Amino acid sequence: MTRKLVLLGSALCIVLSAGSVSADDLPVRKAGLWELKMVRTGTPVPEMTMQHCTDESVDKEMNNNISPMAKQICSKQDIKKTATGYVSDSDCSVAGISTTSHAEITGDFNSAYTVKTSSHVQGGAVGAAGRDTTMTLEAKWLGACKPEQKPGDIVMPGGFKMNVRDMDKLKALLPK
Repeated sequence: MTRKLVLLGSALCIVLSAGSVSADDLPVRKAGLWELKMVRTGTPVPEMTMQHCTDESVDKEMNNNISPMAKQICSKQDIKKTATGYVSDSDCSVAGISTTSHAEITGDFNSAYTVKTSSHVQGGAVGAAGRDTTMTLEAKWLGACKPEQKPGDIVMPGGFKMNVRDMDKLKALLPK
């Protein structure tokens, strides 16, 4: 169960980092297979590398229609265009754990982009004092999606597969 929660949390990070919008929209990424490498500090979660198959429709859905799950768990999701890219600020809460995040997003969305996020997590096993973490997501375009993949598919470490269009179905994995 813990591994599923870590993987679900990682998937949420991807969706919320790449797909949270309010004031400005992120550009649509080049269609195909993206490698997403997440490196975290301040947490025992190891470095993870995932692959995400996407197309214009998936990115537009992520950019324009924040999933009902994200709407339920986040009271704030703002993104603004800057001179060097985008800045995103969010406040989310799930299973008694609250997270306030600030992300800086740079890159061209055709070959590579980077998301640098700093977060303060509070509640749950972390406790009232909270914990500060940083995460860097480095994304690079690999080429066409594999024949067995459909847009929205994410392959996590260990072969765990999911589709971002099915995120609401994963709510059953979250503790109440």
